[in-house]
Amino acid sequence: MRYQDPSTRSAGLPADAAVREPASASPNPIRVSSWAEIQDVLFADSWVPEIGRYRSRYAFRGLSDANYPLETTLMRLGGGYAQLERHLLRNFRKYAHRRVVERDSVWHWLSVAQHYGLPTRLLDWTYSPFAALHFATSNIDKFDRDGAIWGVNYIAAHRMAPELLRSRLEYEGANVFTVEMLSESVKTLAELDQLRDEPFTLFFEPPSIDDRIVNQFAFFSMSSDPTLAIDRWLADYPDIWMRIVIPAELKWEIRDKLDQSNVTERVFFPGLEGLTAWLTRHYSPRG
Repeated sequence: MRYQDPSTRSAGLPADAAVREPASASPNPIRVSSWAEIQDVLFADSWVPEIGRYRSRYAFRGLSDANYPLETTLMRLGGGYAQLERHLLRNFRKYAHRRVVERDSVWHWLSVAQHYGLPTRLLDWTYSPFAALHFATSNIDKFDRDGAIWGVNYIAAHRMAPELLRSRLEYEGANVFTVEMLSESVKTLAELDQLRDEPFTLFFEPPSIDDRIVNQFAFFSMSSDPTLAIDRWLADYPDIWMRIVIPAELKWEIRDKLDQSNVTERVFFPGLEGLTAWLTRHYSPRG
């Protein structure tokens, strides 16, 4: 799983498309003012009376800049990206070694391709609000601007999925799809796109490809329309999401407290890459 900084774009996008205010941004976003307040907001509505446990139903995504849209890497490719999607995936399957996937399905291949950085219609999310906080505050070059955490109720999102997919979740007694469940229900992206004229969004868990997927508590969202950013889709469903704005002046405190809690690159990116990223950031001077 890679949280690619949305400011990293190809030259194919217009210059004025680099950063836009999400169309779905609430007129009253939740702007926190303290470490304690952000904990309360992130874990609000997590009590599930049916089971007597605290189990949040939100998918979280942290952004270093509050103005970044929820665009996929495929969208950032620019040009006729929707038509290029099948070519990208076809050639990835052709040149990647087949041992990288446990099963030859489009959903397995998409998961692996996204994980290793191929532009896809998938978007990275996490079950962990602390992982989202990490990704909102890991880029110290962005500490002069507000960050944000998006939260989407994936159970509510799935209520708007086509009957074929809703019934599969009900049959499994699950809240989120697996690649196996999708493979047995929908064979291709074209078949997914044709399930219903009105676009919908799914959340699914990838295979545990490596420790990054596991440690980041990661899963993906996917739209039936590759040209529709999820924040645009969410604009029609204001009751199923929240957008928490993290003021720039609060980022250092959050960052230091996350580091003390061992919520760092060293954990989320096991190996020398994560270790060097953590050490570089940890020893960088403030200001």
